[in-house]
Amino acid sequence: MKLITAIIKPFKLDEVYEALELIGINGMTSYDVRGFGRQNGHTELYRGAEYVIDYLLKLKIQIAVSDEQLDDALQAISRAAFTGKIGDGKIFVGQLNEVIRVRTGESGATAL
Repeated sequence: MKLITAIIKPFKLDEVYEALELIGINGMTSYDVRGFGRQNGHTELYRGAEYVIDYLLKLKIQIAVSDEQLDDALQAISRAAFTGKIGDGKIFVGQLNEVIRVRTGESGATAL
């Protein structure tokens, strides 16, 4: 089992959700986060004063998948989150040692 963590632009959430749903992945957690990378923030004008915004609003999503679903999930997220502009995000993949469904007590891949 793998844990996919993706940092994407917030307006791409619905497209990523739909792409994952199409390949049979029906669980995802999302968080509002702020960060910086190569995009290096931007400036905003507020009441005539210019402000530098270093940390940009992003969305962090986490998906637990079976080893067999990993490649399809990575492709779905990559395609759906793509704009071709700087700041599209990153995808991280980590090993998931155990999953337990609290309601039923199921564990392992059947709990996904």
